Amino acid sequence: MSISFRKELKDIAAYKPGKPIEDVKREYGIKHVIKLASNENPLGCSPKAVEAVKKAADQLAIYPDGNCTLLKEALANKLGLKPTQILPSSGSDEMIDQIAKTFMNKDDEIILADITFPRYITTTKMMGAKPVIVPLKNWTYGLDGMLNAITEKTKLIWLCNPNNPTGTMFSEEELLNFLDKVPSNIVVVYDEAYNEYVTRDDFPRNSIKLLDKYPNIIIMRTFSKIYGLAALRIGYTMASEEIIHNINKIRGPFNVNTMAQVAALAALEDEDFVKRSYEMNKEGKEYLYKELNKMGIEYVPSETNHIFMNVNKDANEVFEALQRKGVIIRPITGTWIRVTIGTQEQNEVFIKCLNEVI
Repeated sequence: MSISFRKELKDIAAYKPGKPIEDVKREYGIKHVIKLASNENPLGCSPKAVEAVKKAADQLAIYPDGNCTLLKEALANKLGLKPTQILPSSGSDEMIDQIAKTFMNKDDEIILADITFPRYITTTKMMGAKPVIVPLKNWTYGLDGMLNAITEKTKLIWLCNPNNPTGTMFSEEELLNFLDKVPSNIVVVYDEAYNEYVTRDDFPRNSIKLLDKYPNIIIMRTFSKIYGLAALRIGYTMASEEIIHNINKIRGPFNVNTMAQVAALAALEDEDFVKRSYEMNKEGKEYLYKELNKMGIEYVPSETNHIFMNVNKDANEVFEALQRKGVIIRPITGTWIRVTIGTQEQNEVFIKCLNEVI
């Protein structure tokens, strides 16, 4: 008799991360590789964060502060919240799982977009809940379609703004109109991992104020993107004290390691680094737009640090061809790929190689 696995796992595929640089070097026998697949900050992280990690190196034998006390206090002061409204996690991925474990029951209906962050659907299926898929409209969240999908079985709605992988966003007016129409017993998870990169004026800049009016909203942010701490896996979630208290019940006792906590604290203090990252991303985006226009490549205007583009060839074939040239990108669907905005040098290498490939 063989062992059996939970039936919910049958239709779940394991996550495929962006290919590591060293793997590509070995596989293709090349020396120079750039990775534009995982939306990492090409500037790295704040030097203050690096220094903080070095100073904390003598604490490796000691368990982390399981409460993330100092980080919660720093975030609370910065955001105008109570520490009890904030819960750090090992990246947004862990928090997405924690939210699912906190709220989802078998056969609950969970609303999400068809092309968005893949962890939403994976963790929904993991809990035995039913994904209700709403197609994007012009590569943007169709909030009206999501409202129309609500039934008496709806338990939770996943929102990603700006959206990964398309880079699109919906406005503050659209978000408020949506939240006003969602029944208060339905949880709305608002993931704004890329909010620091947004250039449009109509983006909901101060989403924190929504917590007062909408007690059913959960707001997620991360240190992996503009702060450049992806390797340390740290993000944070904001919600009502009741929601945070209940998520905290299923959180692992030491889920955020010491190095991540001290690095995040230091990164919060370095506003110059964040500004520099924003400006470089904006300039890189404009350069790539100009070059893609010259090539006749269709792309979706982005409010993130990546660009979603149509290369008019099978995305996986272009992915393989670019890898052979030392450029790692992300195939998404059909002929569409996602490319992280890099340094100017990296952007130029990408354009040169893309020209050769297509």
